[in-house]
Amino acid sequence: MTLTRDAVLTALKDLRDPVGGDDIVSAGIVRALTVEDGAVRFVLEVAPDKAQAYGPVRDAAEAAVKALGATSVSAVMTAHSAPKPPPDLKGSGHSHPPKPLQGGPEKVPGVDRIIAIASGKGGVGKSTVSSNLACALAAEGRRVGLLDADVYGPSQPRMLGVTGRPASPDGKTILPMRNFGVTMMSIGLMTNEGQAVVWRGPMLMGALQQMLMQVQWGALDVLLVDLPPGTGDVQMTLAQKAQVDGAIVVSTPQDVALLDARKGIDMFNQMKVPILGLIENMSTHICSNCGHEEHIFGHGGVAAEAAKLGVPLLAEVPLHLDIRMASDGGAPIVVSKPDSPQATAFRDIARRMIAEGQA
Repeated sequence: MTLTRDAVLTALKDLRDPVGGDDIVSAGIVRALTVEDGAVRFVLEVAPDKAQAYGPVRDAAEAAVKALGATSVSAVMTAHSAPKPPPDLKGSGHSHPPKPLQGGPEKVPGVDRIIAIASGKGGVGKSTVSSNLACALAAEGRRVGLLDADVYGPSQPRMLGVTGRPASPDGKTILPMRNFGVTMMSIGLMTNEGQAVVWRGPMLMGALQQMLMQVQWGALDVLLVDLPPGTGDVQMTLAQKAQVDGAIVVSTPQDVALLDARKGIDMFNQMKVPILGLIENMSTHICSNCGHEEHIFGHGGVAAEAAKLGVPLLAEVPLHLDIRMASDGGAPIVVSKPDSPQATAFRDIARRMIAEGQA
């Protein structure tokens, strides 16, 4: 049986925090958990003056994970000064959203380029493309950030195997998380798993502005922004408040998805954001038993749309079980199986973006 990230987290939840009394997962001590080919790695982040008390917990955590059948376990304990809690992205409450930034688009400090990853329709694999493209760019040596701006359905913490809550050195700025060479921030790190974000438009706009301008992104070559589907408040806020260098639109080949993708493209045109290219996701499926190729969602629709618009078709990414399993397991296919044909599609996009000066 394949060892999963969920199974590891369940086992670690049986261990109590010797200081707080909660389990070590709920207490936010377990960070950067990855499960890859049976090898498990994670960090136990504790306060410096409590490090000695957590020694037995680390040993128990390693033993618990080994008992699940892990081929190897690496549990590293790090001690940091107790940080202040990050600012509340809801401001002072639902009825008092953060004051919107004034003026036109501005640069995010330290970030050379911002690229939006968008789709008109939900469920086309935009977040999967975003996480894999971020990891592919990092593997090529680029300094990459990934902002999960899908406030209602944040998925990047799961896809990048990131756990824990971001800290703050001063209660105003936010320290992002990092895994696989990607610096990442998501509203999903600021809420409990399964907790719905019930916000109106002004709350969304305020939260996005904070995640752009109050996160210590550091020096980045490119910041990818994983946008929610549609053409609403988040997309408009990003284009109006930050200098977006381009957008990549993801769609499946089916007509229904392309109808919505065209609306997304039109929105970026109205916002004067250049379209860098289109990606056809779930382009084709090859049976793992017989090798038969089948175009489940049709074929060629995104290529035809790209030709009509005069923009590149960046890739045709196949529909493959390994891509889905890798994302659900917290290590994108580019990381877990970098030499696979599925990963090659994303690596090729990254290399093309670098060659053309887009990342």
